[in-house]
Amino acid sequence: MILEVEDCHAHYGKSHVLQGVSLQINDGELVTLLGRNGAGKTTTLKCIVGVVPTSRGAVRFCGQAITGLPTHAIARRGVCLVPEHRGIFKLLTVEENLLLGQRQKSPWQLKDIYRIFPRLMERSKNGGGQLSGGEQQMLAIARALMNDPKLLMLDEPVEGLAPVIVEEIVAQLKSIKAAGVAILLVEQNLEVCTQLADRHCIIEQGSIVYNADNAAFLADVAVKDRYLGVGLV
Repeated sequence: MILEVEDCHAHYGKSHVLQGVSLQINDGELVTLLGRNGAGKTTTLKCIVGVVPTSRGAVRFCGQAITGLPTHAIARRGVCLVPEHRGIFKLLTVEENLLLGQRQKSPWQLKDIYRIFPRLMERSKNGGGQLSGGEQQMLAIARALMNDPKLLMLDEPVEGLAPVIVEEIVAQLKSIKAAGVAILLVEQNLEVCTQLADRHCIIEQGSIVYNADNAAFLADVAVKDRYLGVGLV
């Protein structure tokens, strides 16, 4: 097991956002965290990386407690979050953005990134602000890879992107998973989720209410309708 979140609680002021979140991710596994807006998905990711402090509970990574550690120390251990806003430096080139995240020991170097993300190689001298939304998302994922993640967490990576770009990102995530990187994915696009995931967790009002493998999730129309308000065709 690479990640264990146990009974985590978190607050924004007096608002009790996470109310006992527990989930696990195994080595090399891709798990989705699903739920309606405001259910606590992004807050869960932020608690794992230490951006939002936990008021109760524990987070363990590779068997060691990381609860309460500063964010940079958690990142150094191999937990990388690609946030919804992507965090691209718009005045730097694509290559400069990538090199900011580079670690010498990472198995993901520029040549590996350009092989998986050929669009980034084509745009390597362009400024981050000149990229499309999809290209910025690819750059954010690629930069995280250069930081040598053991666990890659993605917050809404395909939101608002054209279908052809979504297909590219899905293929790239499959390649990353095949290389052995565990992934925790927050995403509203259920078709993308079911193409990629080994397992799905659903969060509702700050706690995990469902946990099942991909086949069981696909077959369970009632759960999707109850907690997500949608059905898969």
